[in-house]
Amino acid sequence: MKNTLLIFSKMHGLGNDYVVIDESKKEIIPEYKKPEIVEELCRRGFSIGADGVIFVVPPTVDKADIRFRIFNADGSEAEMCGNGIRCFAKFVYENGIVPHDEMVVETLGGIKYLELIVRSGEVLASTVDMGKANFKADAIPMINPLIGTDEFMDQELIVDSKPMKMSAVSVGNPHAVIFTDEDLETIDLDYLGPLIENHEAFPQKTNVHFVNIINRGEIKMLTWERGAGFTYACGTGATSCALVGYKLGKLDENVLVHLPGGDLFIVVYPRDGGLGAFMEGDAVLAFDGVVEVDI
Repeated sequence: MKNTLLIFSKMHGLGNDYVVIDESKKEIIPEYKKPEIVEELCRRGFSIGADGVIFVVPPTVDKADIRFRIFNADGSEAEMCGNGIRCFAKFVYENGIVPHDEMVVETLGGIKYLELIVRSGEVLASTVDMGKANFKADAIPMINPLIGTDEFMDQELIVDSKPMKMSAVSVGNPHAVIFTDEDLETIDLDYLGPLIENHEAFPQKTNVHFVNIINRGEIKMLTWERGAGFTYACGTGATSCALVGYKLGKLDENVLVHLPGGDLFIVVYPRDGGLGAFMEGDAVLAFDGVVEVDI
């Protein structure tokens, strides 16, 4: 091992914060070391501190301009992240890696199409086509306890010996959505979040969201993110909540989502016989820095 000075950017989308590392020209952190280094960098109070680490890497498919990789704070690699990909888009545009206000991004959760709002070379916000949602339990993946249906929508799952009504969906990564009348501030997220995240019904774990409906075009949500815990915002989660709410007839197609870190706007639309969604929001560069790591 040797001490290496690692150049990084610290960014966030509505308080959902990430360390961004540019590997578009060459690999900086060896693949086998990535989980360990990610976990080290994300430790709040001991290193930079973040909900995860984003790597900018070359695409592996011809149609993509660039490839997005994201690791959770526990070192596990995730498929997609709505807030993270907005940070990623701002980074690659403002650093001249992809100098277009429209870009095609490869992710583990599929190809994503982004449109950037740019003023004087600065990305103010971006709209992400989140693609087609998948409600099929085996694709989420979820081990469906119900017989005779391939979806798990507004059904009861036993959590800590008690039934809890929820819905499951994938927007490139798995989500459990729980609509509730209970004040979100009274929910014991530190207790319920890990129980649902690690429930045996979700073999690859899941993101967990508790949602209050304000009206048909407005919701408030609280998130326990897979591999990270409580986060101030979750873009794929906001998308999932809007999609599930629309499918259940609880919400209209245009939904303003209030998260602890700020607001996102989701538009649900018909796609390939199912449902897709656009997500709109901003991203912020907090600071650039250098940190010493052992590689």
